[in-house]
Amino acid sequence: MLKHSDGRSPYLVVKIHPVTDESDVKHPRDDWLPTTESRNGNTYFAAFHIISSNMPFQSLMLPLAFATLGWAWGTICLTIAFIWQLYTIFLLIELHESVPGVRRSRFLFLAVAAFGKRLGMSGVLFPVMYLSGGQCVTFIITGGLTLKLLFSTLCENTCNARPLTGVEWFLIFTCLAILIAQLPNLHAMTPVSFTGGVMVISYCTLYWALSVKDRPEGLTYESSLNHHTSVVPKIGETLNAIGIVFLTFRGHNVMLEIQGTLPSNLKETSKEPMRRAVVISYALIAMCVFPLGIAGYWAYGNKINDGGLITTFPQFHKEVTKFAMGAMYFLYIIHCLCSYQVYAMPVFDNLEIRYTSAKNRRCSRLVRACLRLFFGALTFFIAVTFPFLPKLSTFFGGMTLIPVTYAYPCFMWIALKKPRPRGAMWWFNVVLGCLGMLIGVLLVATAIWTLHVKGLHANFYKP
Repeated sequence: MLKHSDGRSPYLVVKIHPVTDESDVKHPRDDWLPTTESRNGNTYFAAFHIISSNMPFQSLMLPLAFATLGWAWGTICLTIAFIWQLYTIFLLIELHESVPGVRRSRFLFLAVAAFGKRLGMSGVLFPVMYLSGGQCVTFIITGGLTLKLLFSTLCENTCNARPLTGVEWFLIFTCLAILIAQLPNLHAMTPVSFTGGVMVISYCTLYWALSVKDRPEGLTYESSLNHHTSVVPKIGETLNAIGIVFLTFRGHNVMLEIQGTLPSNLKETSKEPMRRAVVISYALIAMCVFPLGIAGYWAYGNKINDGGLITTFPQFHKEVTKFAMGAMYFLYIIHCLCSYQVYAMPVFDNLEIRYTSAKNRRCSRLVRACLRLFFGALTFFIAVTFPFLPKLSTFFGGMTLIPVTYAYPCFMWIALKKPRPRGAMWWFNVVLGCLGMLIGVLLVATAIWTLHVKGLHANFYKP
């Protein structure tokens, strides 16, 4: 059925199941693409994807933020960030099928529908692609370096094997990730996401539970701000701590894709099962994130180092056996491998959109495998070229993650739902969206100031 949207270019809307995505961007049939090839998911499958992708390994850095903000402000900032990003997730769930019979299963297409093609593409394309591809690069860097830690921990003084270089560990991780990525679509990744969810909950719980079991002596809980006498360093360190808290929560760029795996028709949409999946998954996420921040700070106080719990824990817990420490590293690596698959899916989807639009046919298994191999090689090359990329997380996060997580959903809700101008909900979302953009700008400025003061060890091609 051919319709027109606000007098603009026509688009295709299928009014019966399966319901087709709608946007001003031309794209082929949904059943050709890996994100929406299978819509046989359910609440629990969606929850597995959300836990695996949205439960961040960056939460291991939360005690470092508490060391600056203190108990009260640290807890307040963490609570505000948690509620805020949860609210914007529910906005995205609502906007996924805001028009009866129309599904928007990709964040970029939703942005184009809300802001128009020019503004939507220019303002959202880079953040979404960076949050997918850039996160995969970060997984290669952190996963590869953790593989190196695992090897050195298990083989310490017991074997004569030649240690591999950082590049070789990166290559091993990338090969494993691309091997798993040969599963055809996001729904087929459900067992992988389930495994990733179990791994991340396990190692997060182990980190905070073992930390409080045997605390170091001589702890104090004095804010690190008291070490500075001038105002500018205090402001910079405070914003860095707030950035750690707000950058902990992520995954909004894949929420619509996850919802796209759920079945939907005009009588029973995907909204309710997706809401239940979010409630289940974020209850578990909260049970991990808040103890990591609060209990982690209680366990280490001012002795928490810049690496967060992943480096502070082995520093103060020498009594933990190398096999137990190796098991925690192993859980971390498996989670990185599993989460890589969910974040890579929007890129795989975009590559196949371009291929199927040009060829007007479904990707063969060989073409699909080649596209994913190309993406793996590209992320590996970027990881080797810029192994210091995680140190720039505040800079790039302020430009990408903060707007996508805290601002864009509010503006898109206003554009598509059209609430009464200057009404309560209109003002609420405008204020939230503007605050989100302001936080992003402040974090970018803070990152630039930090780089100016502390510098950056840019170890190109030397991970």
